[in-house]
Order: sequence, then structure tokens, then C-alpha cells
Amino acid sequence: MRVLLFTGKGGVGKTTLAAATGACLARRGRKTLVVSTDPAHSLSDAVGVRLSDEPSEVDSHLYGAQLGARALVDDVWDSLRRELASALSGLGVDALDAEELTVLPGVDELLSLSRVQRLADEGPWENVVVDCGPTAETLRLLALPDAAVGYLRRLSGWRSTTRVARSVDRFAAHVESLRALLTDRDTTTVRLVLTPERVVAAETRRTLTALALRGIAVDGVVVNRMMPAAGWWRGAAASWLRTRRAQQDEVVAELRQGGLTGRTLRTVEHRAVEPVGVEALLEIADELYGETNPLVGESTATTLLQTTEVDGGFRLRIGMPLDKDSEVALARVDDDLAVTVDGFRRLVALPEALRPYTLTGAESDARGLVVHLEKPE
Repeated sequence: MRVLLFTGKGGVGKTTLAAATGACLARRGRKTLVVSTDPAHSLSDAVGVRLSDEPSEVDSHLYGAQLGARALVDDVWDSLRRELASALSGLGVDALDAEELTVLPGVDELLSLSRVQRLADEGPWENVVVDCGPTAETLRLLALPDAAVGYLRRLSGWRSTTRVARSVDRFAAHVESLRALLTDRDTTTVRLVLTPERVVAAETRRTLTALALRGIAVDGVVVNRMMPAAGWWRGAAASWLRTRRAQQDEVVAELRQGGLTGRTLRTVEHRAVEPVGVEALLEIADELYGETNPLVGESTATTLLQTTEVDGGFRLRIGMPLDKDSEVALARVDDDLAVTVDGFRRLVALPEALRPYTLTGAESDARGLVVHLEKPE
């Protein structure tokens, strides 16, 4: 089983490229599900078939589903929420306050991701291609398993009833399995989609860093809507095309030189006609993959944490791509190291041997951050 997650800034064409990848895999005889968690609901438009929450056949070996987060109901979460509200009320918390305290932020998005995992586990698919929402929503979505685990750990600090304890444990185990799926590099990888514009490219580099912080592998980048070469054409339109294409080529060259080393970068030309339907999607797939395997990309297999002992302390390397203009902040929070890069934050659990040591400084290089930890006097 392979799971490919496609994401990118809104409007860059990620839905079309996700659908084209699924159509290509299906045409090569692999039973494939393309599922969308994007609130825009444009997957139906791309494949030319009306889709719903339940997978339906689009073409031979190709199936599609379009998830509506608000319509999803998870029995485990609902029962847990009711039990927690009841337990809090029993402790003297007002009923309305108890209800508010048991609302997990982002639960709708978490249920969407949970539904994708269930489809992957229970369906007959060899591959699942996910059309995620725009980058900001996707990063929040992919951060939710970590956030939910922290939330549930705090809840499990008090165990008012055995029934609540069982519900917390069931939901925590479910979220842990979801996190394991996302961080399993052999199963799940991300493909980032962008258009060849510097503002979009800058966001893509920040996304690479944010995903690395989560331990999620990016194995490919697709630059969509490249202008066609003007060739021997003459006139104002041809001149405009050459100028625009030259600018786009500069952006692609900068991407290749900075931050994307070790990841497959593919390009797709802009179409004059909107691609709708399986045959149009297969034309894009031919340009995108040619004779290569759509499942094979390149991912820089960097271990998130590596420690090296030095005189008087340790050096802790946090492996992640950093842009030269990235804003980085570090802080100790109990036994964790809070790492914030360009507004994206993650608590990284320090190895037990390093917990007595004090954070004294940090530096960055081409492979990420190097944190200095020294033993207190």
C-alpha cells in the first residue's frame, strides 16, 4: 500500500495533478482510490464524475471519493466527548462549560484524515492518492495527530471513571496509529504542487521545513502551469511568452539550487483548455511521469534528531531544510525542545540522556539546526 498526499497553495492545480496521478496508476493496472479532503470539492469536476463520501468507480481500476468533514461522525470521539462532559459535570463543572472543554480543536479535519486512513486500511486499493486542502489547512491537518495526542495525555492525567479511561485510551490509540501512518516513509509521502512564481516558491520552501518538523517525508515537487516555449514564433504574443517563460525558468532553477536537493522536481505545461475527464488527465500524466513509475520519488532520508557528545555537553542536530531567511526560535519546555521555524512550532521530545542539560545556543547549516546543550555547573 502506498499513500500519496498532494498539497500546495490554493489555485495551483493540485487537484488536477492528484487526479492525473491516480488515473495513471489505474491505467497501469493498479487499483487506485483518489480521495479529496479539500473543502473546495473540485475533484468531481476534474474527473468528470459526481463523487460522494463513499468511493465510487470512475474508470477501470480507478475510484474516487470526496469527503465532507462536517458530515463525518466518529463513534469513538462522540462517546468519549459525552463521557468526559458527564465526568466534568460530576466534578462540579457547569454543564455548558463541560461541553466546551470537551471540544477538540480541529476535530472535523482530524475526522477527514481518519476517514482516509480507514479507506486505506479497509479498501481493496493498492494505492490511495489524497487531494489535500491548500497548504495552510494541510499543515494544520497534519499537525493534528500531535496536538490531539498532547490533549489526550492531559486528559489522561485524571481518570475519574474506568469508562472514561477506556474511551481516552481507544481514541489515543487511534490517533497514534494515524500519526504512525503519516510518518511511515515507506508508505506515506507528500508531493508539493506550485506554480513558477517566487511568492509561491517561498511558501513551498517553508512547507518543506514544516513537514520535516512533523517527520513527514516529501518525495517530489511539481511545478505546474509552465508557459509553452514560443519556438520560432514572432510578434508581441510570442515575445510575451518568451519573457514569461524565462522568468518561470529562473524560479525553477532557484528551486533546484536551494532546498529541494534530493527530491524529484517535475514540470507540467499550462493547458489552453481546462483538463476534465480521465483521458485529459492521462495526457497530463504522460507529461508528468512519462514511462517512469508515479509512485517513485526521491526523499532526503534525514533523521530528525542526531546527537553527538562533545566536551562538556552534546550537540543535537535537528535535520530539516532551512531557507536562508528562515526565522528560528528555540526554547526548553520541561523535557521538550520547542522548535519554531517561520511560525510553525513543534515540541521535540529530548532523549532522556540530554534532559539534565541546558540549552546554550544554536546554529544552522545546509542540513538543519545544531543545538548546543551543556551540563549545568
